Amino acid sequence: MLEFLTTFKDREDGAVTVDWVVLTAAIVGLSVAVITTIGVGAMNKTGSLGNRLTTLSITGFE
Repeated sequence: MLEFLTTFKDREDGAVTVDWVVLTAAIVGLSVAVITTIGVGAMNKTGSLGNRLTTLSITGFE
């Protein structure tokens, strides 16, 4: 039993998995933050463009 506990303590297989999980979570979190920031800016520009287009009057084709 003591030998099993010693070898279990010395293994590093699980540590690599934890590293990958943390790295993947950080990448996903950063991606969500970037997409949110870009989305807010795009929505503001879209609203401004929509307001500008509704105030224009189209003349011609008469």
